[in-house]
Amino acid sequence: MRVLVDTSIWSMALRRGGSSQSAEVDELRRLIDAHFVEIIGPIRQELLSGVRDQTQFARLEADLAAFPDLPLLTEDYVTAANYFILCSSRGIQGSNTDFLICAIAVRQDLAIFTTDRDFRQFSECLPIVLHGTAPNTGSTPAHHSRSSGGSKV
Repeated sequence: MRVLVDTSIWSMALRRGGSSQSAEVDELRRLIDAHFVEIIGPIRQELLSGVRDQTQFARLEADLAAFPDLPLLTEDYVTAANYFILCSSRGIQGSNTDFLICAIAVRQDLAIFTTDRDFRQFSECLPIVLHGTAPNTGSTPAHHSRSSGGSKV
């Protein structure tokens, strides 16, 4: 399954120079090697906005160029707004970007790979699939979990 990698995972890998032995960074490497990684413009923007100088910016921009942005459609923004309203009505808060990630993931049939715990809450009422690392990763394959109670808006 293709995977939309959230800013939190990219940041973890980039912050530690990609040399970290964390399960998330190892899984990101595996996904990249398998050509399963997807990105969207808002995630690219968050990543590039987090660098400190022009040299780092240029290096990161060049590295991310290997991953073309998925196209965003008007319907993604409408769905994201509906997801925001649905979650808010159940006391679950999130950012506009997070709900846009959910909308695109559902439309494109992508799993979301993130360390942001808000997505677990979103999965209680949205039809999203979360990509994770299995316990004691290494060579253990990743798993996906789909919300059982998710309803489409």
